[in-house]
Amino acid sequence: MSNLVAIVGRPNVGKSTLFNRLTQTRHAIVSETAGTTRDRQYGKVEWCGHKFSIVDTGGWVVKTDDIFEDEIRKQVTIATMEADVILFVVDVLNGITDLDNEVADILRRQKEKPVIVVSNKTDSNELTYNAAEFYALGLGDPMSISALTGSGTGDLLDLIISKFDNTKNADEDDDLPRFAIVGRPNVGKSSLTNALIGEERNIVTDIAGTTRDSIHTRYTKFGFDFYLVDTAGIRKKNKVNEDLEFYSVMRSIRAIENSDVCILLIDAERGIESQDMNIFQIIQRNEKSLVVFVNKWDTVAEKNNQTIKNFETAIRNRMAPWTDFNIVFGSAVTQQHIFRVLERAKEAYLNRTRKISTSKLNEVMLPLIEAYPPPSMKGKFIKIKYCSQVPNAKVPTFIFYANLPQYVKEPYYRFLENKIRANWDFVGTPIRIFVRQK
Repeated sequence: MSNLVAIVGRPNVGKSTLFNRLTQTRHAIVSETAGTTRDRQYGKVEWCGHKFSIVDTGGWVVKTDDIFEDEIRKQVTIATMEADVILFVVDVLNGITDLDNEVADILRRQKEKPVIVVSNKTDSNELTYNAAEFYALGLGDPMSISALTGSGTGDLLDLIISKFDNTKNADEDDDLPRFAIVGRPNVGKSSLTNALIGEERNIVTDIAGTTRDSIHTRYTKFGFDFYLVDTAGIRKKNKVNEDLEFYSVMRSIRAIENSDVCILLIDAERGIESQDMNIFQIIQRNEKSLVVFVNKWDTVAEKNNQTIKNFETAIRNRMAPWTDFNIVFGSAVTQQHIFRVLERAKEAYLNRTRKISTSKLNEVMLPLIEAYPPPSMKGKFIKIKYCSQVPNAKVPTFIFYANLPQYVKEPYYRFLENKIRANWDFVGTPIRIFVRQK
């Protein structure tokens, strides 16, 4: 089960800077203007073999202090409901403010989630002593860091990992695959779930966002045995205004992270849109297997022999360079081709666990590599002599051993992946390729 960390605190204490530092990205805009971050930022963090998700909940458009406090209270409350660990960021230069006390008062009332007080902007040793002021918040020992320079962030990550409860959801059968039904709101996710289960388990309306939670159902019909997850719709960031919908987005992202195969629904009437691509990127970022289901196909009035082919081409062009996945056209309402979706999802899961013997892999790949070797760099020739598949990896992972791995560029990685896919069935699942020193 994936862990989720939420960054909370009043504006302009360095939450976005800390988010960028921990995720090693620049996704969050950093400015000295309070309220710069209006959209919730989501990212992945990897530290000492542990991976977890992190959400920056900060930044609000404000007019008065009352609105400030009201919005902070809402966001912190939602964060405490869903996150596993809460980072309460404060500013060591300004000390404790009334807004800090507002946030601390909410965090003290809940006892279930661990809270780490992060004393940010500790850019010198002298400022470390000022962090003692934050003991008055009643939330434990403050952790002194500088998100700008990275000082102390390693110790902070160690502390975050120590707070995770790795035993949660141990009652679920971990050997069973999890298929998550994902897509933007009102695309028919709950209708598909009800059609597959054969009962009106989930509420279905024309109102986007009806499903607020992620619902797990064990599916044991027609020779299948897996967990089916109907997730809340993921809207564009600038449309996530309701508190409950923000909560739903967090749950949906976690459902993707904790699944093996994602069934991505696309509305046949509207076609593939930017929000579909955003969801696809979350799936791709988390290295999940994929089946695309074009729903509401029965509502498309004008169809001919080229319609499906053109639709498929448009989807694969938008999602390139990963195009090796199945696309199913059907309707959840009329139940057209809905069980074909499950068959394709099962195939993707089996491909995800496919193993190739080292001897067979070398027998096929080495002649192809010899015929099309990596291009030389700086007058040096790159030679790949051996390859193998990593055992027990979550996704198919292959290592190629070369004399000069640092000179192998991205186009050749794609060449190797394409040749592997051409010789073995890995439809619907991502592949990882590494080149290491021989």
